[in-house]
Amino acid sequence: MTPNELKQALSSGLLSFPLTDFDAQLRFHARGYADRLEWLMPYGATVLFAAGGTGEFFSLEPQEYGAVIKTAADTCRGRVPIIGGAGGGTTLAIRYAQEAQQQGAQGVLLLPHYLTEATQEGLVAHVEAVCKSLKIGVIVYNRGATRLSADSLARLAERCTNLIGFKDGLGDIERIVSIRQKLGDRFVYVGGMPTHEVYAHAYKALGVPVYSSAVFNFIPRTAIEFYNAYASGDTATTGRLLDEFFLPYLAIRNKGEGYAVSIVKAGATAVGRSAGPVRPPLSELKPSEAEELAALIRKLGPQ
Repeated sequence: MTPNELKQALSSGLLSFPLTDFDAQLRFHARGYADRLEWLMPYGATVLFAAGGTGEFFSLEPQEYGAVIKTAADTCRGRVPIIGGAGGGTTLAIRYAQEAQQQGAQGVLLLPHYLTEATQEGLVAHVEAVCKSLKIGVIVYNRGATRLSADSLARLAERCTNLIGFKDGLGDIERIVSIRQKLGDRFVYVGGMPTHEVYAHAYKALGVPVYSSAVFNFIPRTAIEFYNAYASGDTATTGRLLDEFFLPYLAIRNKGEGYAVSIVKAGATAVGRSAGPVRPPLSELKPSEAEELAALIRKLGPQ
């Protein structure tokens, strides 16, 4: 898949980032991960992000990372494109990105470099180095310490033909408008706020029509129902689902730090599709919170 073909694949439909399966000893469970992908694919997500944020990229060891990407690419080959998450400092991000390419991913989502703030010049150099180490398409993710400006992205767009997309997880409206106005159709724009369904209508008005869904991991039927209603302008359905599920879900998610990942794994367990525990420093939902979530899911009916 060429970078431009990947750009087209990302331009419509629901995107998601599957959980990474761990066993009881917190080891990568490849068979469980492959089964998860087989379960999710028929629901119709157009692109899947392997080893992303909800896939706990930040907790994976380098040798595990290659196995995660290979399992996803082999399982989904010819059916759903796989984009591998890659992050950390420049040298390490390049290693991860090249591993994703080698293992069959059709693109790379360049995750934040994490802790240290950086100048725009430093961020541009970082993204450019990763892009130029690859042949496949790259989507850059503004979140955390990665806060690229419109001018920086314009420079990168000129220098890196395989930089095809921009994903936002900051919620900075002024920045998004500036980027969208300056870059136009040069990029595909992806919404990446935690539980983005709550932000979807607002982002669509900003020119960011597609988004990645975490809840697709455990309520795929409902996630697709929401996306289809959103895409068709059915505000009655999206409003009902926001009231019945998403806003109560946020109330649970906001009870603990790191719950944006933990609650998704708890949701998968609640529907009989456990991906195992989260790895420290993340922690599990409290039993009462997990039961509250399970009750909320039951109200939605079979998935």
